[in-house]
Amino acid sequence: MTRRRLPRPAELAEILRPKPFVANPTDRRLAAAHTIADLRTIARRRTPRAVFDYTDGAAELEDSLRRARQAYRGVEFRPNVLRGVSDVDTSVEVLGARSALPFAFAPTGFTRMMHHEGESAVARVAQRNGVPYALSTMGTTSIEDVAAVAPEARKWFQLYVWRDHGAGAELMRRAWDAGYDTLMLTVDTPVGGARLRDMRNGLTIPPALTLRTFVDGAMHPAWWFNLLTTEPLLFASLTSWGGTAAELIDEMFDPTLGYDDLVWVRESWPGKLVVKGIQNPADAKDVVKAGAEAVVLSNHGGRQLDRAPTPLELLPPALDAVGGDAEVWIDTGILSGGDIVAALAMGADLCLVGRAYLYGLMAGGERGVQRAVDILRGEIVRTMQLLGVRTVGALNTGHAVLR
Repeated sequence: MTRRRLPRPAELAEILRPKPFVANPTDRRLAAAHTIADLRTIARRRTPRAVFDYTDGAAELEDSLRRARQAYRGVEFRPNVLRGVSDVDTSVEVLGARSALPFAFAPTGFTRMMHHEGESAVARVAQRNGVPYALSTMGTTSIEDVAAVAPEARKWFQLYVWRDHGAGAELMRRAWDAGYDTLMLTVDTPVGGARLRDMRNGLTIPPALTLRTFVDGAMHPAWWFNLLTTEPLLFASLTSWGGTAAELIDEMFDPTLGYDDLVWVRESWPGKLVVKGIQNPADAKDVVKAGAEAVVLSNHGGRQLDRAPTPLELLPPALDAVGGDAEVWIDTGILSGGDIVAALAMGADLCLVGRAYLYGLMAGGERGVQRAVDILRGEIVRTMQLLGVRTVGALNTGHAVLR
């Protein structure tokens, strides 16, 4: 028979250790987030459905996005042991300058719609953590204001070519004058993709206060309060708009965009040029010949052409096509540090993260973006240590394969 006794007070004190109370509700929420998926769950609770779906969703049946995420889930890591990995260097050289982490913040439109702190919060986090930040043409904070809040950050400007080329030339001039060293030309948007969640939610930019959004707003009063008591939600680089994102693309963007336009951009921009939206190896080779110093394998986060190529699967043939003449970056479907390490091991020079930091922004503003960076950094370091590598440059195709 088991003999039982009452525990001594000292023994109870040893096991009864409640967590310290965190008074700030934002800090309390973020402390409970251990993965980007956790931040996504918080973001879903904190923002109206239409806003969350705009960030979270993709085009049509969303197969492009689903396949991209499945590709990363299908990666098999192959570690080396007995390598001594107490110190890990996560930095990489990107277009001639060092980034403290092997990713950059991708350009995202309408960022102040997700949280009123918007692009400024993201730029400050980028500056604090030594990673590049790309401001979108469709941003809701001006080129100059982002430069002012994060003067030491490495800033890139993402450009769509509009029907009015003069407007694009003016944006490039302003970005260069404000200290942006790299232009990211996005080429996969001749027309807008069919983003069905936005259509079904009736999302307009800025959001309209309809009966449906009013009811949803009652469940998210803090979001609406912040929207209505801060500067109006407007595009910083173009005139105001009252329709959907897809309608805006069809109205403003140039569907005749061709290689002559790429040559014009190359001649107009004095800094580094990156072409984003490459979806086949032949195009990667051609844009490098036209003057791009880097290409981004991207299907726009699955938001344009559904069933488009999966960037991670496109990486090996694209690397062969480019042949070392330019850097090859990748985005779409990246939601963990392990995903980033997998892409780097398979040959990518840099990863762009978008939804990952937007979930953090929606969950807790600037502190939420910082939490996303902390999560990704921790996962990158841990994955590299478990793979037996101390530097990003030591990663190779022997460390990660697509099953």
